[in-house]
Amino acid sequence: MSAPTGDLTELSGLEVMQRMAAGLLPPPSIATLLGMDLETVEEGTAAFVLTPDERMLNPLGSVHGGIAATLLDSCMGCAVHTTLPPGGDYTTAQLTVHYLRPMRPGTGQVRAVGTVLHRGRTQSTAEGRLLDADGRLLAHASTTCLIRMP
Repeated sequence: MSAPTGDLTELSGLEVMQRMAAGLLPPPSIATLLGMDLETVEEGTAAFVLTPDERMLNPLGSVHGGIAATLLDSCMGCAVHTTLPPGGDYTTAQLTVHYLRPMRPGTGQVRAVGTVLHRGRTQSTAEGRLLDADGRLLAHASTTCLIRMP
């Protein structure tokens, strides 16, 4: 699926994310490719869910760490996005991921929750947690995002 059409610059970041969560705007193509669903979004927080499958395995038979990193980068970035005014945007400047438990086939649905810790004029920091269906922490991360205002 291609990027959303139309002028989204008149919407705040929160409004864009809320419309995506409600299905009024298409998800980004990476979400479609991986099967990620935007579960919840509020100002300063966003959560994605995904059920890892055999397409995501590394040679060791566990889910590739890039899947966890993508989920965490997405939830934290989208949490930052919810704090932006119309026309503002951001980019990830730094991403640190700590892996605690592997995802394996049969892990079931995982949930990545991102929360903004600091929202400044030119940068924002956020943290993310990746949890399995039983609430066990699989990985956690932090990010710094650069903010560009219109």
